[in-house]
Amino acid sequence: MAFQPSTIERSPGAGPWPRREASRRKATPGREWLYGRQPVHEALRAGRRRAYRLLVPRDGGRAREVEPLEELARSRHAVVAPAERRDLDELLGRVNHQGVALEVSGYPYAPVEGLPADAARRGAPPLLMLLDHLEDPQNFGSLLRTADAAGVDGVLIPADRAVGVTPAVVRASAGASEHMRVAVVVNLARAMQALQEQGFSLVGLDLAEASVPYTQADLGGALGLVIGGEGRGLGRLVRENCDRLIRIPMLGGVASLNASVAGAVALYEALRQREQLPSR
Repeated sequence: MAFQPSTIERSPGAGPWPRREASRRKATPGREWLYGRQPVHEALRAGRRRAYRLLVPRDGGRAREVEPLEELARSRHAVVAPAERRDLDELLGRVNHQGVALEVSGYPYAPVEGLPADAARRGAPPLLMLLDHLEDPQNFGSLLRTADAAGVDGVLIPADRAVGVTPAVVRASAGASEHMRVAVVVNLARAMQALQEQGFSLVGLDLAEASVPYTQADLGGALGLVIGGEGRGLGRLVRENCDRLIRIPMLGGVASLNASVAGAVALYEALRQREQLPSR
């Protein structure tokens, strides 16, 4: 029987969570634990997931930053309860949880068919980001954070051999993932072809000879920016389905940039060309 959170709030003077209960919560199917104050705050603020339970430091170690989280959690009808740091360590592992954890439903992936339509309703040329088998949660989280800041309308990721929106990714994105629409596709190359049929231009980041400097490429209009995975870059089929390739000049001894850094540079060039940067 799946664990159902109590609707009665645990009193501030109650003892630490029993370790057997922590283990039971960890195994609850269909739910996961987000951690860190900013990621938890953004998950509650976005309201896209159902929030079940917020664990906060006991009174002796409670910081002022936690109080707004408690108010938000109660507004989402989540139970707020104190927990000892050692119990959070056991529940989450040795991560930087800052004494805060939120039990939520799974990440709400968006249907890929809806991303172009959602972008069109915004009234500006749609901007999508496609990730070709990115595996590092830190890279993915950083890219989601940049994508949110740069006004990206949606992100496409493949179903296999790629990281999904895990709690570690939410943490790395500082909670930006909770505001971003992410779609999972079975075959990224076919999804690219479908976007092209809808008028999207697909530009891949690649160091191939056919690539041009990123500042010389037209990144306006309906655009899908394609970023390769760590080490391997763009796969052959994905590269062949790009309308054009761009590169970021490398003047040092290292032959490539981190995926999240390269993606950020290209996204902000697209934003500059779309004249969305505020004038000075």
